[in-house]
Formats: sequence, C-alpha cells, structure tokens
Amino acid sequence: MNSNYCVIMAGGIGSRFWPFSRNNRPKQFLDFLGTGRSLLQMTFDRFKQIVPTENILIVSNVMYKNLILNQLPEITENQILLEPARRNTAPCIAYAIHRIKAMTDKANIIVTPSDHLILNNDIFAQNIRTGIDFISRHNALLTLGIKPTRPETGYGYIQIEDGNTALRKVKTFTEKPNAELAKVFVESGEFFWNSGMFLWNLQAITEAFEKQLPEMEAKFDSGAAYFNTPEEEDFINQIFAACPNISIDYGIMEKADNVYVLCADFDWSDLGTWGALYDLSDKDEHANVTLKCQTAFYESQNNIVALPHGKLAVINDLDGYIVAEADNVLLICKKENEHAIRQYVNDAQVKFNGKYN
Repeated sequence: MNSNYCVIMAGGIGSRFWPFSRNNRPKQFLDFLGTGRSLLQMTFDRFKQIVPTENILIVSNVMYKNLILNQLPEITENQILLEPARRNTAPCIAYAIHRIKAMTDKANIIVTPSDHLILNNDIFAQNIRTGIDFISRHNALLTLGIKPTRPETGYGYIQIEDGNTALRKVKTFTEKPNAELAKVFVESGEFFWNSGMFLWNLQAITEAFEKQLPEMEAKFDSGAAYFNTPEEEDFINQIFAACPNISIDYGIMEKADNVYVLCADFDWSDLGTWGALYDLSDKDEHANVTLKCQTAFYESQNNIVALPHGKLAVINDLDGYIVAEADNVLLICKKENEHAIRQYVNDAQVKFNGKYN
C-alpha cells in the first residue's frame, strides 16, 4: 500500500479577489488563467502525479461539497472532509490527520493550499519527492521555502540556518514584514518565503499537536472511534466550532524545535491578490493587463482589467488601477490600495446585508 497522502485545504473565501471570488464560489474554484482548469483542479492535477488519487483528501467548508464533486469527478465523497465552520488551518489539518490515522498507522503527508500557482511542475514534483524521502526518515516538520525574488510584504518569511544543502533547519518565522524589513530579508540571503506547503510523517505531526496544541489534539482524539465511519460527520459537527481559530504556522510551526525548510527552486505564487495576478499576466506595451474581456486603453498604463467575456472596457487616463466586474459588483481600486479590499467586502456585507458577498 502506498503510504503517501496529500491534504488539499480548499475552504477559504478568497476575499482579496472580490468581486470575482465570492462566498458561493471562491477563488479556488475559478479559472483565473484561462486554462480551462480552476486553481483547485490544477492543484489536484499536480499532486495526483505524486500521490495515489485515492490518498488525496480535500478539506473544505460544508457549503462547497457539490462544487468539489463537480470539479473533481475522480474522487469519492469520502475523500471530502467537510468543516461546519471556518477555524483556520490548525483545526483543518487536525481533522485530516485524524482521518488518515483512522486509515493507517504509517503515512507521509503533504499539506497544501488549493489556490497556489506553480510553474515548472517537473521540478516541483522532484522537490516534493525529496521532501517525502526526508520526512519518511526523520521526526521532522518540513515546510517548503521559496527563494524570494523581490521584497514582497504580502508573504511570511522563514530564516534558515547556514549551509549549502537544500534542507536546512529553521531559525525563525516572521509574518508579513514592512517594506524596509522585507528588503533587509531579501538582501541577507538567509530568508525564504513561507509557501504554506508542509510535509511530515503521521507520528511527527501527531506528537507536535500533542505538545503544542494539546487541548485541540485531545478534542479530536476523543472521537478516534468515529473517524472514517458514518458517525464522523456528527462528531465533527459537535466539536469543530469550539476549536480555536488558529493557523498551523502560529500554533505549531513557529513553536516546534524540529522544523526544517526545503529550499525549493520552482516558480511559485500564492495568487493571493490582484497585484499578484497582475505580476504573472501578459501585459501590453503600456503594462496593462486584460483578462477575459476586451479593452481599449487611452492614456492609461499599469492597469489590470477583468470583466465578463464579451464585455468591452474603454479606459481613459488611469494609471495603476484594478477594474474588475463579476455578477452584480464592479470594483475600481488603485492597485496600491488593494489591501483594503477585505474592508470593502466587510463594509458591503454590513451595508447591504450580505447581498454582494
């Protein structure tokens, strides 16, 4: 039996990509790049080359079950783990770990977000196999680090110990730094972007939960007899909302003393913002990006315009803007202010009773 498993986390809302990403169809289910495959489908395609299809689990919010089944007909309903509430990545991963534990007593586990863009898939697969080999032989928690190409303030950073190997011990984690600090990080050569992808064996991550998040571990472990049975859903519905809202980074990775980084060398983006999508997209001679629609630009540069197919946008005298329309919402926002989009979503929810979320 193949002991390699993959857990794809697909429960986020993706509010930074509003209005394209909405509550009923968040960004992981969208085809941003015009490939005919959503970000979730591309993630699944990537990992089914490494892990048996039957060993891939999708953890998501209960409201997205049918979307997942429609987009991934290769999997069964039993491979979808449904969260009744959003509680960040630590409870999500705890749920998946206990499901796997009910299926086997020995496993190498990859945990990945569903909405990242990765190029160089062959190099990516090589890096993952290197990571699997390492964690299969060591009691270690491994994260994939990406060599920074710019002083990005939207990513977390990992400082690594000195050395010339691809696998290094972690010194520190730093959440999204300001521009000045990010520049220092990049120039030092000691920091990598935190990709949010993790590898560990079943024993190592179980011990980490027992040590770093003992109350959460005890909560899930109390239902050990229910996992991978018809009673699992009722048990999860009873306990999940009481779990703390905490990330795996803060809850475990930043506190554990057996954390390593695999210094990866594939092209990567977490595709978390319109700005990230702009950076990755083809541009015209004035650095404008057009997605899905038609555009006519006049005295305009550095913009990203995304409207439904068949629509024409005539843009005059705009520099550095996001112009995005989906369903019943039109967003016009300076790219440099896109950090405020989440606030726009919250304000619209309050003002219009959730009509535009």
